[in-house]
This record gives sequence, structure tokens and C-alpha cells, in this order.
Amino acid sequence: MTQLFDPMTLRELSLPHRGWVAAMCQYSCDAVNAPGVPTDWHLVHLGQFAVGGAAMIITEATAVSAEGRISPRDAGLYNDEQVEAWQRINNFIHTHGAVGTSTAVQLAHAGRKASSWWPFSGHRGTVPGEAGGWQPLGATDAPFGEYADPRAMTDADLRQVIDVFGAAAERSVRAGFDAVEIHAAHGYLLHQFLSPLVNTRTDGWGGSEEARFRLTLEVISAVRENIPADMPLLLRVSASDWTEGGLDAASSARLVAQAHAAGVDFVDVSSGGAVPDAPIPVGPGYQVPLAEHIREATGVPTGAVGLITTPAEANALIEAGRADVVLIARAALRDPHWWLRAADELGVDLRWAPQYERAAGY
Repeated sequence: MTQLFDPMTLRELSLPHRGWVAAMCQYSCDAVNAPGVPTDWHLVHLGQFAVGGAAMIITEATAVSAEGRISPRDAGLYNDEQVEAWQRINNFIHTHGAVGTSTAVQLAHAGRKASSWWPFSGHRGTVPGEAGGWQPLGATDAPFGEYADPRAMTDADLRQVIDVFGAAAERSVRAGFDAVEIHAAHGYLLHQFLSPLVNTRTDGWGGSEEARFRLTLEVISAVRENIPADMPLLLRVSASDWTEGGLDAASSARLVAQAHAAGVDFVDVSSGGAVPDAPIPVGPGYQVPLAEHIREATGVPTGAVGLITTPAEANALIEAGRADVVLIARAALRDPHWWLRAADELGVDLRWAPQYERAAGY
């Protein structure tokens, strides 16, 4: 059996197999002349995976507002110039994807992690105002580690965040994406509200589990209202904070059940990021048990991600029913044609782009 290459359907979107590209921040926008606008780098970076046979490509975290960017060099989807740039990328992928590749935009707000230096900047922490930074916002005024203190968000701020997620979802449709993913993981804004380690509010947006889930669920409703009924809605979660008193698989499954009722069709299961120095047991497939638990507890299709590198590993976890999809990132950076090679190794006939057919069979 080779179930990794079985087709699947989410709402009305047909996908040729279950090997996807996980979102990977590239920090490659021009922060001065065209903030948030994806560039030729993004076209080539994402386009190579389409030529390489990926079934679905999820973009990097794409900010729903300028202040929601992780760094000044992050991509966004909060104006029409960004829509046009994403259209160009989606047109290439849809035209030249070897297997009929689909795309999903990962809509995000960085919250208290916003205005940070990008990894290859030579700096760490928060970008100061004189270098192009801005005031981060957060569930409270507590910072993430050595980052700058955020401003605790008011009720009006939160209403605005819900609105800009909805507006970005509408732009996603115009930009030509096939699906939308809401980023509620890795210590960014929605995760900050979900995690009891970070959200210590006592108003209607924090305290009880119901109140901590509220912002994410209202964002889901706003996004669902602004995309077509037949378009899949995905949710990325950090299913464990890996710290006592934080989110765990059981609480994350309760969130997913409510998210599914609000219109989410698929859950991309990651972990960590809420607090610094969490003892994360990083290793091959270390997040697979989280995806498996959520899948079994809720019946919602899940994706497994995190140090899954070989075709055999990916296929085995699909065949064992531990997840419905395998998302790869670093392995795809090493080999942008990972899916074509995987099909060859697993004895599956996967279509190649005609320009590359002479290389088929390895």
C-alpha cells in the first residue's frame, strides 16, 4: 500500500495526494519600498515545489495588517498591491504545477512577537522604531522573553483584529488561493490568547477556556464568512505548549472540535512557541502523536509536520492512520522535488512537468 499518494478532497477542492508543503517564513519582502509585497524570491521559492510535485503549498505566515507582521520583511495581505503580487505567484503554480498543485495562504498576526528581527539580520529581539520597528500588541503587556513589552489589547483592538482577518480572507480569494489557513500556533497572537501561560486576562477574552478560545473562534467565523462556501478552511495549532499549565493535546482537541463546528475543515498540527525555553522533545516525528490524538478525538482530518524527512516515514504514518496529510518543510528546502522522488521510491507513477519528463525515473 502507498497511501501517501492517495487523493483526498476538502469541501470541493480535490487534491492529487497527501504530500504538502508546510508554511516557511522567508523574510524576503522589501521592508522599505514595498512592505508586505511578495517578490521574485517567493515566486521561485514556492514555484519550485509545484514543479516538484507537491499537492498543496501553504505560504509563509502572511500578515493581516502591517502591525501583525513578525518582522519588517514579512509578507502581507492587507492591500491591493499584495493581492496582485500573490496573483502572479498563484497563476504560476496553477499553470505549471506538475500534479495540479493547490495553494493555501496562511493568515497570521504576530501579536507580542511582532516587529522582531529576521533570523539572518545579524540582530536578535525587537526591531526599534528608528530601524523600522513598531509597537507590538499582545493579550497582556507581558513580553516574550527579551522582546519589547507589548501593549495589552483593548476590546476595540480585538474587534479590529477580527475584522482584518476577515478582510484578508476576502483578499485571499481575489489573489487566487484555493484555501485559507488561520495561524493559531507558535506563540503568535491567536496562540497567545489560547494559552493559559500567556493569556492571564480576566475579561471576556481570557480566564476560562471558553474565553481563551473566543478570539480564535471569532476569527474563524469572520474568515469563513469572507470565503466561498466550497473553499476549505484550515487551522494551524500548537497542540502542546510543552510546559506545565499550558495547552496540551486534550485541550487542543476541545478547541478543534469547536473550530470544526465553526467551519474549519482541516487541522495542521504543530506545537510550542508560547513561552521561551519550553522543553520541546524535538526529534523525528515528535509532533505526530499530537496530530494522531486530535484526529482520533475529533474526527477532523489532520496534518502531521516536524522532522518527517523520508518518503517511507511519511507513507507509514498515513497508512497507520496517524494523520491524513504529511507536511514537509526543511526536507523540501533540501530537495524541492521531494514528492517526485518519493513517488519513485514508493513505486507510484506521479506526473512530471513536461519540461522535466526526461529526468523521470531517477
